[in-house]
Amino acid sequence: MDKVLYTVDESNKGERLDKYISTQNEEVSRTQAQLLIKDGNVLVNGQQVKTNYKCQENDVIELIMPEPVELDVAAEEMNLDIYYEDEDVLVVNKPKGMVVHPAPGHMTGTLVNGLMAHCKDLSGINGVMRPGIVHRIDKDTSGLLMVAKNDLAHEGLVQQLVDKSVTRKYTALVHGNIQHSHGTIDAPIGRDKKDRQSMTVEPDGKQAVTHFTVLENFKDFTLVECQLETGRTHQIRVHMKYIGYPLAGDPKYGPKKTLELGGQALHAGVLGFIHPRTKEYMEFNAPLPEYFAELIEKLRLEH
Repeated sequence: MDKVLYTVDESNKGERLDKYISTQNEEVSRTQAQLLIKDGNVLVNGQQVKTNYKCQENDVIELIMPEPVELDVAAEEMNLDIYYEDEDVLVVNKPKGMVVHPAPGHMTGTLVNGLMAHCKDLSGINGVMRPGIVHRIDKDTSGLLMVAKNDLAHEGLVQQLVDKSVTRKYTALVHGNIQHSHGTIDAPIGRDKKDRQSMTVEPDGKQAVTHFTVLENFKDFTLVECQLETGRTHQIRVHMKYIGYPLAGDPKYGPKKTLELGGQALHAGVLGFIHPRTKEYMEFNAPLPEYFAELIEKLRLEH
């Protein structure tokens, strides 16, 4: 059980406790912070308080992170598209429509279920026999994911994500015609206050940076390559909508009239990282899935 102590300074005076905790600790969302407060895992000056408590200057906040409960994840045989594997890391090409991690509502059929059956040599992460998912891809996004098989790999890959040294390039089809050849979107992303299931550009959100390059223009669409500097939830989808070019097929952030693709046209095609043991840079490329390649051909013919 980890304990973390924070002392509130003048700049955070009057801030709600749940917001303060989620701002100070990137791993804790605001919803998680509220649950931790309700469960008595957050003490202010040694006392339990309500979730709407307003922080005072010099308050000492003690955050107790309970031990993670081991998810009882069933191993399921799947025909996974493994691009690379050794004793430490694995790179897998996730199909569109597959959830990465089990959660209430979808405990089976996820990438982790498949990896539990595939990996015979897991030495575990944090004492739990499980593959270490260090970054995620949305359910309806296809493409490459790196997975850690032990603590050394997990720490090494997570640190590279923190240091922003992982190469992550995505191909996206967006609505509209982008006139310039490239650009950078630097806009913070947080939960949408009006719709908690969605993310949006928020002044008090977490820093998010996306670089994009135009690959091809069509009549009503543009094919772009997006390179992530940060990896916020739904980052490319939120950022492209923010600049007025939402992703084609996106049911959450796209326009009402969009292409019926069963989700956004987004593919994580390039993934590069330094191997945590050998220190060698490795880069992998996964071609566009069939539906995406066919869609581009169709748009070329219409253009």
